[in-house]
Amino acid sequence: MKENLKVLMINGSPKSNGNTSIALREMEKVFKENGVDVETVTVGNKAIRGCVACNSCYEKGKCVFDDIVNELAPKFEEADGLVVASPVYYASANATLVACLDRLFYSSHFDKTMKVGASIACARRGGCSATFDELNKYFTISGMPIASSQYWNSIHGRTPGEAEKDEEGKQTMRTLAANMTFLMKSIALGKEQLGLPEKEERVATHFIR
Repeated sequence: MKENLKVLMINGSPKSNGNTSIALREMEKVFKENGVDVETVTVGNKAIRGCVACNSCYEKGKCVFDDIVNELAPKFEEADGLVVASPVYYASANATLVACLDRLFYSSHFDKTMKVGASIACARRGGCSATFDELNKYFTISGMPIASSQYWNSIHGRTPGEAEKDEEGKQTMRTLAANMTFLMKSIALGKEQLGLPEKEERVATHFIR
């Protein structure tokens, strides 16, 4: 089995030490206890523009907008798992994070099959499940299994640090990290013994033909 598993965690909050970070730190503790290497990158405080569908990435091998997205791509390629965390703004993910993920997934052309994905939402009250669903779509279009927990992957807090009081939310994060670790280890063993599933040649159709 692969000796050192790696997880990339992307924090979509503009506050590097906000409530979203509390959720990620709970996961990080479990990963490190299990010998998983972790790197956390905060993108919510960066100036990240959205994808313009120019398709230059197919020629250049990277996004035409040379910012943190191109820095994340090799880290993502090397990782066995990806955790994406966002505060809830207007019942959805932070727009900066969405712009980052749109470009990261579209412009990076390496095979993402069987990298394990997990998404986290942090809110004062409502909107967590909608944000959770929104973020999971990046994984399901890429052949990435999704790690689950004992509840939807959410934590609650309004003022800075308030999520520390959400004991159920923190336990959900720890369980998520433990389950994700098990999945990554199982997939690493499966790759050794069975390899990745064979892929058919891609068929892309339009609704009009």
